[in-house]
Amino acid sequence: MSEVRIAAEPRTEFGKGAARRTRRAGKVPAVLYGHGTDPQHISLPGHELMLALKTPNVLLTIEGLGNGAELALPKDVQRDPVKGFLEHVDLLLVKRGEKVTVDLPVNVVGDVVAGGRLVQTEVQISVEAEATHIPESVDLDITGLAIDTQVLAKDLKLPSGTTLAADEETLIVQIVDATVSTEPAEGAEAAEGETAEAEGEPAGE
Repeated sequence: MSEVRIAAEPRTEFGKGAARRTRRAGKVPAVLYGHGTDPQHISLPGHELMLALKTPNVLLTIEGLGNGAELALPKDVQRDPVKGFLEHVDLLLVKRGEKVTVDLPVNVVGDVVAGGRLVQTEVQISVEAEATHIPESVDLDITGLAIDTQVLAKDLKLPSGTTLAADEETLIVQIVDATVSTEPAEGAEAAEGETAEAEGEPAGE
């Protein structure tokens, strides 16, 4: 997994105005919490943090807080819905050797069988892993899977040292017949509409 060292500064001003000033200075407001400690309000360099967060479940080594380096995982990342810049980040304190529950992307590889179509119902899966050895993703090879095959969470081949935290019966992907439409036919929709309309009409006197 990726581990990034990043310098933090304590944050003593709060509220929307203070947050805007922090962002104008090129930094991101953040909260560091966990292990029964009081939440620490900090700010982090915006560009470095943005680059670090491109890696799922990146392990951050937080420095500069006066009590030694702290290890943390991003738990909640808030972005501007229009411009996409970072607005606020919640960070969870972790320790080496500690087990944590995280969501890993499901990376589908391989080609769909001829005549088939891939339907992916889950793009990530919840797993438990050691905090400093979190895999970047779970690979799922669909090569050779026949039409009508379903892959459940329990069927995934998880990376070494990782255990499933999600429901075993969670559907991840299925291979469907590409020639069969999953949408109702236009004529059928019209017929259904006419039937419903007819049923809704009052009986004649």
